[in-house]
Amino acid sequence: MYAIVNIAGQQFKVAKDQQLFVHRLQGDEGASIEFDNVLLAEDGGKFTIGAPTVKGAKVSAKILSHLKGDKVIVFKKKRRKGYKKKNGHRQQFTKIEITGIAL
Repeated sequence: MYAIVNIAGQQFKVAKDQQLFVHRLQGDEGASIEFDNVLLAEDGGKFTIGAPTVKGAKVSAKILSHLKGDKVIVFKKKRRKGYKKKNGHRQQFTKIEITGIAL
C-alpha cells in the first residue's frame, strides 16, 4: 500500500514505515501530524485517484528531527567587470516517518 501525498507544496510517494526529508514543518520532535492532501492511493492493486484529492484519506506521520541540509553556494559573476558576489544558505528540513495510511 502506498500513497502520493502533497506535503508542504511538494508531492511524495509514501509507504508505511518510510522515512523522508521534507521542508521544515511546524511541530516539536516526537509530535504526530496528519496530511489530508492525498492525491492517489493504492491498496493491493486497487487505485483510488482523487479529483483533486481522495476524500477521507489521511496519511499520519511522526516528526523525528529538525535539521539543516548541505550548504548551497550561490556565486554570481560578470566577466571583465570585476563583479563577484558569493552567497549561500542551508535549507531547513524535517525528518518524518510515515506511521500509517488510512483510506
